[in-house]
Amino acid sequence: MHEAEATGTVFFPQDQIFCPLFADPKDVRSFVTFLRGTFPSLEDPAGKSTSIASVGLGDSFGLVRHGGPNAGEGIQLDVVGSIFAQFNLGTPSNDLINADYVIGLPLTFRRRGFSVRARLYHQSSHLGDEYLLSNEDVQRENLSFESVEFLVSQEVRAVRAYAGAERIFRREPDNLPAKLFHAGLELRTGRPRNVQLVGGVDVKTTELHDWSPAVSGRVGLEFGRAAPGGHPVRPVTLMLELYDGPSPYGQFFRDDISYVGIGLHFGL
Repeated sequence: MHEAEATGTVFFPQDQIFCPLFADPKDVRSFVTFLRGTFPSLEDPAGKSTSIASVGLGDSFGLVRHGGPNAGEGIQLDVVGSIFAQFNLGTPSNDLINADYVIGLPLTFRRRGFSVRARLYHQSSHLGDEYLLSNEDVQRENLSFESVEFLVSQEVRAVRAYAGAERIFRREPDNLPAKLFHAGLELRTGRPRNVQLVGGVDVKTTELHDWSPAVSGRVGLEFGRAAPGGHPVRPVTLMLELYDGPSPYGQFFRDDISYVGIGLHFGL
C-alpha cells in the first residue's frame, strides 16, 4: 500500500483492510474450478457422480478510507460485485445450470490483527435456459434477497479465525432461511520466494436445514510477487477443494450436495 494511504482520509484506496475469506464459496473473487460430486438436481440416471465447472467473476472497489496509525489500518467503505455460475459438464453443450448475482456495500475496520466487516448486500439467482429446457419438471424460483452480515476476524501470526452472522430482511421465496451463522479458520505459512501454503475451513449453518453445517475446506499454493516499486500484485492460488452440506448455489438452496475439486483462484 502507498505510504500516503497510511493516515488521513483517502478516496478510492487501492487495497482492502478486511482480507477475503478464501474458504468461503460465496466470498468475492474470480476463479475457475472443476468439481466432481453429488448434486441431487443433476442426478445421473445410473447413479454416478456428476462433473460441473464452477466459475466466479468478482471485484472490490474502494470508495473511501480513513486511515489508522499504521499502513493498512483504519475504516473503509467499498462496493463489491460478483457473479457465480455453474455449468454441467455432462451435457453436450456444457449447459449453464445456475447463476448468482451479488452486489454489496461492505464497511470494514482494521487495527493490527483485528478486523471487522459489516456488509449490506443483494443477491438474485437464475436458472440457465438450457437446464430449464432439458428438465421439464424443474420448478424455477424467483429468488432474490437482501441481507446484512457482520463478521469479526482475529489474526495471530499465521492463523486467522473469524465468526459472525447474517440476517435476511427481504426474501423471495419466503422459505429462504432468515438467519445464518458463519465461522472459519485459516492458515498461511508465509511467503518464502513469493510462494506460500494456505488452508482453511469455512462453516455456515441455517435454520432451514435444522442447523446442519455446510462445510467448505480448501488447501493450496498461493503464488505472488512484488510489482515494480514493491507494491504487491493480486496472487494466484491453486486450490484443492472439499464441500459437504446445504448447497451454496441460489436456485438449489434446498439441496444437500458434496464434491471434491481443483481450481485456480485469482485473489483480491
